[in-house]
Amino acid sequence: MSPTRIAPMALYQEVAERLRERIFSHELKPGTWIDEQALAENYGISRTPLREALKVLAAEGLVTLKPRRGCYVTEISERDLDEIFGVLGLLEGRCVHDATLRAKAFDREQLQHIHEQLEAAAASHDIDAFFEANQAFHLRLQTIADNRWLLQVIADLRKVIKLSRHHSLFSDGRVAQSQAEHRVILRALMDGDANAAEQAMRTHIASGRKALARIAASAKDRAA
Repeated sequence: MSPTRIAPMALYQEVAERLRERIFSHELKPGTWIDEQALAENYGISRTPLREALKVLAAEGLVTLKPRRGCYVTEISERDLDEIFGVLGLLEGRCVHDATLRAKAFDREQLQHIHEQLEAAAASHDIDAFFEANQAFHLRLQTIADNRWLLQVIADLRKVIKLSRHHSLFSDGRVAQSQAEHRVILRALMDGDANAAEQAMRTHIASGRKALARIAASAKDRAA
């Protein structure tokens, strides 16, 4: 049997990634109608790979396909955020619970190192660096937990959260609060207390949702 050639990334996957980036950057804002013809012409492709890309994004919840009306960037409501953060708290809580039980000395050292980066970013008021360290901390916990199903569902939910016009770290006092919550999570993990780590993570996720709600309420007041 002759060897099968490995194909490069399918065109529709590349298109999906480009659109995903434009959605996350809010270049394509929630509620925006996707002009398939204009996009196909802009990318120099036929509408077939574009439509395949939109199906991928629809499966991720980033766009919504409406019969006879076309495709729109998904609009995420306050109720959506309540429900998503509720599920995310359960999943990430389970994740840190399992990570606490499975973590080796090297894993704990890595988490400590990431946490030190988090502390340094907070001290220098560098929100971008704080966000990156925060992401790295959560991803490392997910890796240690070693449950690919948890990883996949958490990743999908966090993609949808990016549709929100706001970010919780921009809420007054949220960086300091998040920093303190990470300390509690890390301490429980270092102590090997899986139940305490799980509860601390659920509290952390719930606090993130409350911060987003405060920002949304403030924006609504300013617009009134």
